[in-house]
Amino acid sequence: MIVPAIGIGPLGSGEWNIAKVASAGTSATSASAAGQSGQTSFSGALSDAINSLESTQDSASTASQQLATGQISDPTEAVTAVENASLSMDFASQIRNQIDTAATTLFQTQV
Repeated sequence: MIVPAIGIGPLGSGEWNIAKVASAGTSATSASAAGQSGQTSFSGALSDAINSLESTQDSASTASQQLATGQISDPTEAVTAVENASLSMDFASQIRNQIDTAATTLFQTQV
C-alpha cells in the first residue's frame, strides 16, 4: 500500500520543490578565477544558496520517505531533517520578502 503525499499548509507538496540554478553568465574559468581571488559575484552567492536550499529539501524528503517505509531506525533523524528544511525555507522566504520590499521602495523613490 502506497501512502499518498499530503499537502503542507496552503501549498501543495509539488510547490515545495526547489530546482538547481545554473550560474548566470559565468563560465567555469571565470568562476574559478573569481573563487581564487576571494571574490564572488552576487549571482554566484545566490545560486549557491538556492542549491543549498534544494539539497536541504531533498535530504528532508529522503528522510521522511525512509521514516514512512521503516528504513530509518531513529525517527529523530527524520524529524530533525524535516525541521531543518522547514526553517531553511522560512528563512529563504523572509529574505525574498525583504528583497521584494527593498526593490519596491527603490523603484517608488522619486528622483
